[in-house]
Amino acid sequence: MLVRRAAPEDLDAIMAIYDSGRAFMRAQGNYVQWVNGYPSRDLLAEDIRKGQCYVCEAEGEIAGVFAFILGEDPTYQKIEEGSWRSASPYGTVHRLASSGKYRGVGKTCYDFCKGRIGHVRADTHEDNRAMRRSLERNGFQRRGVIHIADGTPRIAYEFLAEDSEG
Repeated sequence: MLVRRAAPEDLDAIMAIYDSGRAFMRAQGNYVQWVNGYPSRDLLAEDIRKGQCYVCEAEGEIAGVFAFILGEDPTYQKIEEGSWRSASPYGTVHRLASSGKYRGVGKTCYDFCKGRIGHVRADTHEDNRAMRRSLERNGFQRRGVIHIADGTPRIAYEFLAEDSEG
């Protein structure tokens, strides 16, 4: 699977993948995450403009999408019920979704991000069991609870390359 920066002409396909991701979450019993049109077309267009939206391609089609943002994430400044292992510079995975047609989108995303920086963080809703399993299978450790901008809690995860060396 190939990872590349998303382009404006990918936006319709990206929106369809997020629709698929929302449907998958609902089918898994997660009715509280990605509601009210989140992520919006405007937010995704801004991610593309900033160069922080990526797509995973398989067999010439977009199989998955995610945002990867290098630098401090304001929602990660305060963590409860745990702590971050490192204060070193990091990248954050946000808005990971798959078309559901190809296996390995999560691993492809994480491997790409880990290849850019050895310290990666992510978060997800407690009800998103599939995402939690995906993060844990790929070397991320549960670190505690953060609160996103609207105040709702998310389980925070962290990957440090030094943990997987040796």
